[in-house]
Amino acid sequence: MYSGTKRINESVRTGDIIELNLGPQHPSTHGVLRLKLKLDGEVILSAEPVIGYLHTGIEKECESRTYPQVFTLVDRLDYLSGPAEEQVFAQAVEKLMAVDVPERAQVIRVILLELSRVASHLLWCGTSALELNMSSVFMYAMSTREKILDLFEEMSGARMFPSCWRIGGLAYDLNFSFETNTKKFLSEFPDAWKDLDNLLTENYIWCERLQGVGIIDKELCKQFMCTGPILRGAGVAYDIRKAYPYSGYENYSFEIPVYDEGDCYSRYLVRMQEMKESISLIEQALKKLKAGPVITDNRKVALPPRRELVRSMEAVIHQFKLVSEGIHPPIGELYQCVESARGELGCFLVSNGSNKPYRLRVRSPSFPHVEVLQKILPGLILSDVVVTIASVDPILGDVDR
Repeated sequence: MYSGTKRINESVRTGDIIELNLGPQHPSTHGVLRLKLKLDGEVILSAEPVIGYLHTGIEKECESRTYPQVFTLVDRLDYLSGPAEEQVFAQAVEKLMAVDVPERAQVIRVILLELSRVASHLLWCGTSALELNMSSVFMYAMSTREKILDLFEEMSGARMFPSCWRIGGLAYDLNFSFETNTKKFLSEFPDAWKDLDNLLTENYIWCERLQGVGIIDKELCKQFMCTGPILRGAGVAYDIRKAYPYSGYENYSFEIPVYDEGDCYSRYLVRMQEMKESISLIEQALKKLKAGPVITDNRKVALPPRRELVRSMEAVIHQFKLVSEGIHPPIGELYQCVESARGELGCFLVSNGSNKPYRLRVRSPSFPHVEVLQKILPGLILSDVVVTIASVDPILGDVDR
């Protein structure tokens, strides 16, 4: 009996070859992804990923929006990591304009980024288990994720997209109860994590379905430019937060979880450990929170405080110019990257000196993770396809840009 821990031997393939479309409407393809499969019985002979069913044209849309307006577009790309999308764009513009971000804003950004990472991994864990008919795990994971979305809603009024990043800082400060409620969540999370660990890590069915399946080794990661949990699950300790620190990550203590097997199970273990590391980062960040501004005092970049508008004509002029025209970064181009829940998220920004990006190109972590499926699926059986797609955690909004 096939256990899912190795590829089918060529000699047992005796059936007629059929072609099967998996997706784009299938819920287990994690979005509108279509796979053109060639099967011999249930054995995968070839797999061709087909994308483009969710194309939004966001990158092109950004060219017709002012820089502040771009934030509401980019966080819809990877709709499970909106804060990371906003961070990479804000950081690119700030670097281009040489704008300093206040320390308090940097710390709050770290808190929101890590909360978003935990929320994304929880959703991944719950949906991956649901696809193997483990509905209780899905309930546990979603119940915990809801508490994070409640924190986002409490701060910004929005659940999935806090949308509080601005060039030079944040749109507003934390509300008075955010720290208390976040600490409460942090105190409850270890028990929730332990429940997931007890349900899955040594579960016989979970291990049989994931171990030895969908192997992506170091060479494949290099060939297809796979990053994030996939790369770390293949034994490479690479994390943008360590390699190219941003938002003060160099001042935090955290480990990079690494496993060598490169299979679906290794990627599961990496994400589980990453959630613990993110919780530790949030605890450290809360201790670093100090009173202070949350946005730059450069009035040509940030809106002046409301209290200044009744006293200063210059403040009124800056307000009018920023609202009507936006900002004007200098002519130039640069690439900026951050570590999202899925891997290296990059932003290549070109400015021609106007108030709108001349070109905005996103380096999506999900795109290569969809592309690599054509290499790792042949030789597996049909039931392994869903498991493997889930393990690379693609977000199709991030692919069909």
